[in-house]
Amino acid sequence: MKPAPRPPRSRRFERLALAVASVAGFLLCALIAWPFLGAITWALTLAILFAPLHEKVEKFVRHPNIAALLSTAMVIVVVVVPAAFVVERLITEATSGIQSLQARVEGGELQALLDSYPALAPFGTWIDRQFDLTSLMFAIATWLSNLGATFVKGSLLQVVEVFITFYLLFYFLRDRLAARTTIIAWLPLTKPETEQLLRRVAETVHATVYGTLAVAAVQGTLGGLMFWALGLPTPLLWGLVMGLLSIVPVLGAFIVWIPAAILLLLEGSWVRGLILAAWGGLVVGSIDNVLRPMLVGNRLRLHTIPAFISIVGGLLLFGAPGFILGPLAATMTMLVLEYWTRQEALTQTRD
Repeated sequence: MKPAPRPPRSRRFERLALAVASVAGFLLCALIAWPFLGAITWALTLAILFAPLHEKVEKFVRHPNIAALLSTAMVIVVVVVPAAFVVERLITEATSGIQSLQARVEGGELQALLDSYPALAPFGTWIDRQFDLTSLMFAIATWLSNLGATFVKGSLLQVVEVFITFYLLFYFLRDRLAARTTIIAWLPLTKPETEQLLRRVAETVHATVYGTLAVAAVQGTLGGLMFWALGLPTPLLWGLVMGLLSIVPVLGAFIVWIPAAILLLLEGSWVRGLILAAWGGLVVGSIDNVLRPMLVGNRLRLHTIPAFISIVGGLLLFGAPGFILGPLAATMTMLVLEYWTRQEALTQTRD
């Protein structure tokens, strides 16, 4: 005899229990993976960025493990070694620059400069009273010195995170096709919709990293070179600061070069001040309008406001990985809403 079919109520209960178990399992897995969020984010980002390189390596090396190992080693050489050198030099130069500025504040040079302009003298006195510039500069210099020593020695946690990042990168490169197939099978979308979602994720990562960082690197380099040419202190440090400010929408390198130009004009260095103002306004400021459409174009597909909120909010919520996760979350949410709107329109048309 055939078993009697289960009543609909029992089936609904089983589906509800399965849904609850799935959500609970997903949340538990998210909590387990949370300490590795940074490593997972950077490994996925590197895997997407260097996937074309790995495909070329696979053409010459047929063994998947060896090919992934070679690609991972090349990524380490291209990314980690230069980054470690630059960061170490920047921390050293930042410490030197802060100490130099601290000496100028203690020697009264800043106050003397402000006193030579009666309209600005009260402003300088108010700043010194409110913030105690000497103590503030000493605290910043001490913090940067400790930061430099910590970076050079390297903490165990940082070393472990870097190791996990490239450990994951090895498997992300080796098993990327199998992972793609699994994602397509698991997502509750049609295959074309899933392909579009994965393509949009890759475009967002490329636009965020290659586009945004390339524009920021060019602006920071041009600004730092002009600081160096004009004989201003710590050009490498201020070039990096201008580059970092260029990453965030609405902000930009002008936050650094405008005060520097004003300070040069106040010191009586009219030629250097005007050169810096012209270079910052005509060259550094226009780079964003020239390069960003070429490198980013419509790949990010976010308006300035959601782009600003996604980057800054992502950084505040997730820390450094939020630079990638913020735009990714915004892009994927907008794409899912597009799918939902399209499905609703089709349902109403059928009805």
